[in-house]
Amino acid sequence: MSVQTFDMLLASLRSGLTFQDTNMRRSISPEERLLVTLSFLVTGNSFASLHYEYLLGISTISGIVCHTCQLIWQRLRDAVMPQPKAEDWPKIADGFYQSAQFPNCLGALDGKHIRVKKPPHSGSQYFNFKQYFSIVLLALVDSNYRFIIVDIGAYGSTADARILCSSRMGERLRPNQLALPEPRRLPGSSASAAPFVIVADEGFALSPHVMQAFPRRDLVDRKRIFNYRLSRARRYVECGFGILSNKWRVFLSSLQMSPQNATLLIQACVILHNFTRIHDAPSEPEVAPFPTTTSVGLDHNPQGRPGSAGLEVRELFADYFISREGALSWQLNSIRGTRR
Repeated sequence: MSVQTFDMLLASLRSGLTFQDTNMRRSISPEERLLVTLSFLVTGNSFASLHYEYLLGISTISGIVCHTCQLIWQRLRDAVMPQPKAEDWPKIADGFYQSAQFPNCLGALDGKHIRVKKPPHSGSQYFNFKQYFSIVLLALVDSNYRFIIVDIGAYGSTADARILCSSRMGERLRPNQLALPEPRRLPGSSASAAPFVIVADEGFALSPHVMQAFPRRDLVDRKRIFNYRLSRARRYVECGFGILSNKWRVFLSSLQMSPQNATLLIQACVILHNFTRIHDAPSEPEVAPFPTTTSVGLDHNPQGRPGSAGLEVRELFADYFISREGALSWQLNSIRGTRR
């Protein structure tokens, strides 16, 4: 985070971080409160370690971090992660088409398990398939690695598809209350209009607005190409989670706090991620080279048979990706493991 970005962040939060001096003590300044919080999020050091660095009580530091995280979410959420409007979705789709050559894509969806200390009397609710306790960050990410919509705090034992269905995003996606654009033809294609879709992995159910890869059995080149093109778009959510974890290194170890406070911390880091991407990141996203071999799926729980509408949409995209208008010059070499 640059000095200019820190000053902008402090200006947005100053009024909420300013407390009155008393005859007994002077209040902790807004600058120090924000520095303590950012130090904890960036380094992942314990409150006991920060106690020696800032000469503040451990309970004081804990209160400062929780209060500042809550303030960051309340003050900056509408500015850096607003609810997408009808005119925003086509811009997001254009970004994916330019960066990943996947048309009509509204975002990449996935869940990240955030390791937490086992809450008392919680049984196996927070115990996930990776064999540790966690809460889930479910996120929709655009082509600039910014979070569009998030759902935070689900039990680690819950499958991604179930989290989506019970989240506000999933509830609004089913009756199409997210102001999604009307279907439009794929670039250069004369076929029927295709709906706008979200790309996801095997942990989510296939539907007209959520695309997943073809099952990895009896794959012909047409299906392999679709899986390759979908993975090119889906990598943005994986890279977004990677940027989040490496910038805010508190996620590299278990969060030693209650799930409620952990949720506040994750909310703040998501907002700070978008804030720094807007003010510090270059205007053009750096796209990492895409590996030839791809892996899909955090969750391998079967989701039942997909509806025919979702299958038809996937077939429409698969046909487009091997057509003259939608094919990429290198896609056959990529799926066959050869490079020129």
